[in-house]
Amino acid sequence: MSRTSRRAVIAAIATSPFAAGWSGVAAQPAALSAQQIVAGSDSVRNPGQPFRLTSTLVEYVNNRPQDRVVLVIFAREDARTHQFGNLVRYVDPPRDVGKMVLLNGTSLWFYDPASRASIRISAQQRLIGQAADGDVLTVNLARDYTAKLIGEESLQDADRQERACWHLDLNAATSDAVYSRIEYWVQRDNFHPIKGKFYSDSGRMLKIAYYRKYQEQLGGIRPTETVIIDAVDASLVTTVTTSDYRYQDIPDAWFQREFLPRLKVD
Repeated sequence: MSRTSRRAVIAAIATSPFAAGWSGVAAQPAALSAQQIVAGSDSVRNPGQPFRLTSTLVEYVNNRPQDRVVLVIFAREDARTHQFGNLVRYVDPPRDVGKMVLLNGTSLWFYDPASRASIRISAQQRLIGQAADGDVLTVNLARDYTAKLIGEESLQDADRQERACWHLDLNAATSDAVYSRIEYWVQRDNFHPIKGKFYSDSGRMLKIAYYRKYQEQLGGIRPTETVIIDAVDASLVTTVTTSDYRYQDIPDAWFQREFLPRLKVD
């Protein structure tokens, strides 16, 4: 999506009756396209400036915690392509400290300080529990997917509250897309993502995600917890909790694979 078209999307959202929804005032449906709805949801999930956050992932089996990983994620949007560069650093458990994942363009690399080597990996590679590497990356869905509006419906969120949602069908439009297809529910009065179903290339549903615990972070109301449920066995659950949001200048060198062995980050 070009910068001009993106501005048009933001203008359409800002001037539509849905703009009232941001302040809690009831709104009437506006004539937004499916692609504009997804772009509005992207603006809820993603700050507009380079930033960092801490992401804590906990794997549960039958409601009992099994494993835990803590990551610090640095993300910066390319002004030309609107693709996010991501640098992911492991900070816990101790055995993984110093490991990194780098997304730069279409390439995703895993770096291990023990060998000082980086290897190419898939965004669908398992990170912990039901969470894949791609699930913790900052992405613009409107860039990577072609959206179709299925309809409008009432949906229960993760806290069993009824939400008036758009139901969208997203199909991968670029090779950067983590999943082949996503069913996506977005709340109509504020563009909050509520639920997603994620599918493999073969059409098999892999996981279901709920977005919850919306809080003020970096100038917007954003989800700070994602609950990921295995599509086959609902007793397998992984939570992804984000905290410590900060704006941060991120040098170009941090997104260069060759620089990873020399990278020092507080």
